[in-house]
Parts: sequence; C-alpha cells; structure tokens
Amino acid sequence: MNAISNDFIKSFEALARLKRIIDVYPSFVNLPDDVKNQIVASDKWSADFTKLPERLLNFANAKTIKGEKKEIRTGVLYLAPASLSGRNVCPMAKLASCIDGCLNTAGRGQMQSVQIYRIRKTLFWFDHPDAFKALLAKEADKLIAYCAKRDLTPAIRPNGTSDIRWENHIWSLMVATSKRGVKWYDYTKIANRIIPDTSVYDLTFSYSGANPRYLKQVETAIQLGYRIAVVFRTRESIPAEFLGMPCIDGDDTDLRFLEPSGVIVALYAKGGAKTDRSGFVVDVQ
Repeated sequence: MNAISNDFIKSFEALARLKRIIDVYPSFVNLPDDVKNQIVASDKWSADFTKLPERLLNFANAKTIKGEKKEIRTGVLYLAPASLSGRNVCPMAKLASCIDGCLNTAGRGQMQSVQIYRIRKTLFWFDHPDAFKALLAKEADKLIAYCAKRDLTPAIRPNGTSDIRWENHIWSLMVATSKRGVKWYDYTKIANRIIPDTSVYDLTFSYSGANPRYLKQVETAIQLGYRIAVVFRTRESIPAEFLGMPCIDGDDTDLRFLEPSGVIVALYAKGGAKTDRSGFVVDVQ
C-alpha cells in the first residue's frame, strides 16, 4: 500500500510540475516525451522552466573569443537546433541533411544542462516574443556599453544553432543598434533571404553536399554572390578554388562580415566531424 501511495504522490507531483511549466511555456507540450520527462523529473530544471531566462547571449564560444584579438566582442544566441524544442528553427535542416550531425553535436540522448536551457530559450522566443525581444535589446545595450569602455566593436550572431529569419522579427532593433556600432551577422542555409541592408545584417551561406536536392540552394547562393562557408576534410586538403570561387582561410576567427562576398570561406573538420561521411565535410578529389 505504501508503494502505491508513494507512486501516486510522485505522479501527482509530476502533474503539478507539468501544469506550472505549461502555464509559463505553453509550447512545452510539443517537446519530445523523453525530454519532457527529464525536465519534469528534475527539481532544478522543472523549477527553472517556471521562469523566463535572464540572459540570452553567450560570450564563451572559443572561436568568437578569437575575434577579440581583432578588438571585436561577439555575443551568440544559441537555441535548440532543428525541431529539438518541438518547434522547427532550421527550415532547411531536412533538405540539407544536417539534422543528425547537428543533434549529435548538441547531445540528443540524455539531455545535458546546456541543451536544456537552449530549449528554454527557444520556448521563450515562441511563447513570449515581446519579452524575448526586450531582453535581447537590453543585452545589446549592455554589450554596447561594455565595448565602449574597452574600445571594442560589439557584434551579435543571433543564429548560433538556428536559422531564423531575424530580419523579419527584429529589424528595427538591428538598424538602431547598427547605428551605435553593432555588427549583426550569421550563417544561413536559406539562400533566398532578403536583407534590406547587408551593412546592418551580414549573412554567409553554409554549404552542404549531403543531399543533391539542396544543391539548388547552393546554386542560388552562388548566383546572388554570397560568401560560402565550406568544411573540408583537412586543412591540407583545402583547394585554391571550390565551386569556381577562390578559397580563403576562415578558421582563424568567426568574423565573417570582415571578409569579401563571392569567396569560399574554407574551414576544416575537427572532432567528430573528421569522420563525417554525409557530404557535409568535403573531400576534394
């Protein structure tokens, strides 16, 4: 009887936690069941999912930190990639066949705190867009002030692990902060994005050869004169030209907006990507 009672109490507590979370994040119901269960079962995570995030931008990315030697400080917004949050933030993920690699990198199995809180940020965007934009504006102001005191250029990359058309959502913020020195930039797999002013928001197209159907996007990017980021197997295998465009070294920093259009930004595989055979990592014959 005690075991039954304890199970009932645990079940009741779980339902109560779930209700409190859904009251704050209605989109929580769209999460995969295993992810929902992990969050509800955790005292800390379930409590944190009854609150809104206090911070959006991350400044600890190893590659963006390299940019500070060029006196540029970059804040990156990391959301839960593809449909990990139950809402798709990477519309080209299936066509580009990059879901598996991305989610493997993000840790799709037993969820870790970094992925859990990326999910919360993503739900924050969908369920509280006005509060999300207000917090982003507040953090942009802080970044501007921080950089002004240290003679740095502020930069923001809002699609660290997503591919949202931010130009359709926060353009006025981008323009206003650009006038105060902020450099907005991103990678994208959506070749037909219309940016009203590329000096405000700079995009680099992200290549994938994993799916032949995605090559139409690549062709469009070439026609539009994008710079295109390509990951090669090794640094030694990077060619002088690829897709008929000259290759430049892009591995030193993440500051793509400093580079010209119409070039291949050559990167080389690291970590698990060294064994990738999907077509994302390019082998030059």
